[in-house]
Amino acid sequence: MSEREPHYAEVPASELPALPRNPVHVVLDNFRSAYNVGSAFRTCDAAAVEHILLCGMSAHPPHKKIEKTALGAFDYVPWTYHERTTSAIECLKADGIPVVAIETADDAIPHVEFVWPQPVAVVFGNEVTGISAHALKACDAVVAIPMHGYKNSINVATAVGIVLYHILDRWKRL
Repeated sequence: MSEREPHYAEVPASELPALPRNPVHVVLDNFRSAYNVGSAFRTCDAAAVEHILLCGMSAHPPHKKIEKTALGAFDYVPWTYHERTTSAIECLKADGIPVVAIETADDAIPHVEFVWPQPVAVVFGNEVTGISAHALKACDAVVAIPMHGYKNSINVATAVGIVLYHILDRWKRL
């Protein structure tokens, strides 16, 4: 009888084989809920994003609430913390990466109509106030998930999943 392959969780993250990453950078602008940060980590791991940039008041590992929803995904997705979202955006632009805001704005392009560049950075904003004005101004484009109900937004962690999987579908990487 052959030995079973170990489950990834049984292998230290440093010993796992390198994972091919999709050229998507996810920027979390002042998330107020650590649970949403954890959910974003989990979704970013599933989508094999290149990097998460945690900004402002967004919680960052180690953090009990992130651990609860991320289920360890923060060990697998490269991430950095930036005190200011605009600094994170400046770093991305210095590397030649276009930055796209996901925001409910009157002039926003529907996410299904936007032509997603490769690589791309996608900015998601605070659960109540959205993307800060300074960060929004620094972005190259504003894209929205169309809303058809009475509320003009959905949970930000849900938005992360919708946008990431739409991008991967458009890039034929699913």
